[in-house]
Amino acid sequence: MNQEYIKPHPWSIIEEGFNPALVRASESLFSMGNGAMGQRANFEEEYQGDTFQGSYIAGVYYPDKTRVGWWKNGYPEYFAKVLNAPNWIGIKVRIDGESLDLSKCQIENFKRELNMREGFYKRSFQATMKNGIIIEVESTRILHLELDELGIIDYQVTPINKNADITFTPYVDAAITNEDSNWDDKFWDIIEVKEDKNQGFIRTQTLKTHFDVCTFMESQLYIDGQHIDILPKTTKSLSSIELVYVVPVAQGQTVSLRKYAGYTVSLNHDPKELVAAAKNVLSKGIKIGYATLKEQQAAAWKEIWDMADITIEGDVAAQQGIRFNIFQLNQTYLGKDARLNIGPKGFTGEKYGGSTYWDTEAYCIPFYMATKNPQVARNLLKYRYDQLSKAIENAQKLGFVNGAALYPMVTMNGEECHNEWEITFEEIHRNGAIAFAIYNYERYTGDTGYMVEMGLEVLIGIARFWCQRATFSNTKKKYVILGVTGPNEYENNVNNNWYTNYMAKWCMLYTAEMIERTATIFPDNYKRIRQATNFEDNEIADWKKMAAAMFLPYSDSEDVYLQQDGFLDKELVTVANLNKEHLPINQKWSWDRILRSPYIKQADILQGFYFFEEHFTTEELERHFDFYEPFTVHESSLSPCVHSIQAAKLNRMDRAYEFYLRTSRLDLDDYNKEVEEGCHITSMAGTWMSIVEGFGGMRVRDGHLHFEPRIPKEWNSYTFKVNFRGSILTISVNKDKNSFVLESGNPLTIIVNGQSISINS
Repeated sequence: MNQEYIKPHPWSIIEEGFNPALVRASESLFSMGNGAMGQRANFEEEYQGDTFQGSYIAGVYYPDKTRVGWWKNGYPEYFAKVLNAPNWIGIKVRIDGESLDLSKCQIENFKRELNMREGFYKRSFQATMKNGIIIEVESTRILHLELDELGIIDYQVTPINKNADITFTPYVDAAITNEDSNWDDKFWDIIEVKEDKNQGFIRTQTLKTHFDVCTFMESQLYIDGQHIDILPKTTKSLSSIELVYVVPVAQGQTVSLRKYAGYTVSLNHDPKELVAAAKNVLSKGIKIGYATLKEQQAAAWKEIWDMADITIEGDVAAQQGIRFNIFQLNQTYLGKDARLNIGPKGFTGEKYGGSTYWDTEAYCIPFYMATKNPQVARNLLKYRYDQLSKAIENAQKLGFVNGAALYPMVTMNGEECHNEWEITFEEIHRNGAIAFAIYNYERYTGDTGYMVEMGLEVLIGIARFWCQRATFSNTKKKYVILGVTGPNEYENNVNNNWYTNYMAKWCMLYTAEMIERTATIFPDNYKRIRQATNFEDNEIADWKKMAAAMFLPYSDSEDVYLQQDGFLDKELVTVANLNKEHLPINQKWSWDRILRSPYIKQADILQGFYFFEEHFTTEELERHFDFYEPFTVHESSLSPCVHSIQAAKLNRMDRAYEFYLRTSRLDLDDYNKEVEEGCHITSMAGTWMSIVEGFGGMRVRDGHLHFEPRIPKEWNSYTFKVNFRGSILTISVNKDKNSFVLESGNPLTIIVNGQSISINS
């Protein structure tokens, strides 16, 4: 179902009117997160309709045993699943003994809002109960950014037509399961269920991975804003605890239950001290109080928006889209903890296991480099360095030796946990994205320290992998790479995917360059790295020889690089000439038919042209764009942003704008008809790139920022900020002029449309 029910608004996501068919989609779109935990926008009260319950804790996972029809050597033993964690949002509500359930009563004036400016989720409605009582309900939820183990719910009920006894039953429940489970295994052991006056605690532990979690709650009651003391009746089971409060409420009075709840986790505390830590969090939160916590939340989001916001004048849909993307990225990852990363669904769902993909390096790092301090992006790169030994183990399992490293396609702890052979064994281009991110980080930040501290060891492992993975072809007299899947996953087990081969060539040359630089400038570090990696001088010669002779398939007749050896053997019917009833092909066609087709899931060769734009002329880009984009169905969330950037580079602003809307409103408008499974978090960073690198034309060359600003005809103006090497620069573009203002930091020399400009504060 198309998501046109979302109302246009520059700062909020708004739904008006209750439609049960949209509940699961809205649970994704209105999700909340604070980097440490998150949840889908499930109702607090009971709901018997179709719903996808989901609460998640960053870094906590379960190794779900692999399920495949035919086992192949090299398959990982498990798929690391983000876990549906114990539910703390629940509040059963009874009105004169009748349960409030939106599937069983008459609902009017239903509205929900995700307020992105201040970081809260609010829902309100009027319900006519079967017993004739009419109530108004308003619920506000916050996942606090600073006290990130704490969430707060303010749940208000007002009887409209008569007095009523309102029963609130806040609870925590550990009897939860994952929708995304291979064997329907039990993921959690319940260790303890306990209460203490207005507080409840459930201690749980994941099976196999042994993460300890305490899910906790404490509630306070108010009538018309005045605190009232009521001791609850406690109900416990083996998996849940409920605190029952009965409050007589006069017609027109408002009774509020304020629930303080969340998780303490053994990632951050001694497992034996989790309840004590939870009590400490509750004490802090309640001492601060709901009103101040809400003010703190708004202030924390203001600080984020002051740096990360992109303002667009004249196009509310575009403005809402980019802010939704920026908001979800910051809800998912704030860069505080180098043990964490950015799952493709963030805290909005379970698909893809919630693990780390190459999306982080290819798409997310530019956003975090430019909108936060450099340490945040450095932490993302440190995450990969910390998992280097696992990457070497992954390669060893596939037969590689001598410290060759193959980073996983999907991971939680560095081990490969993806088990589709065409991806697990063949989508090896992910190694290249990690190497490129190291290059991109140093290029942007000027931080050469990461390379000698961590980066070079990663590069050596990756270069060794490429050197062993390539084969010399006596026929071609070139090095070839056989049996791969490129970024375009609609071609599996192909030979000489151009993007993969080009990445391998570049990685080996770049690693050789960095080794030579380190040996010259940082000899002590070089000696340490050489010992740590058992590096031999002859390896550089091997890499340069292989890179110089790497086969890059090319068609003289079409004057383009070929996506892979056999691309021109296909029936080259463009998407424009494809029966529209066949789209999306991933839902309408057999996999066999897709693999034999020319259709491209996402940018493949054009992904290489995006990374290495300076290696090619604008005419070459135009030629390849015109050849490949007509075959691209954009059925990957990662595709439209790259095409938007390149269409803007080619000054095809109508197409650039079209692709921008598709990437920015991918979930809000549910282009792929799958948003109920969760939002596409990592591709949201591509939306930011579409504006900054696409319309703004921002590049880094020779240590300087370059801009070639363009503006879609639909916009009056747009403005964004970047943090470049500690200097904060505001860029404003309208139809008549561009302005560049240094907000803080050292003066900058920037290049705008080829002209050098000095910017002083």
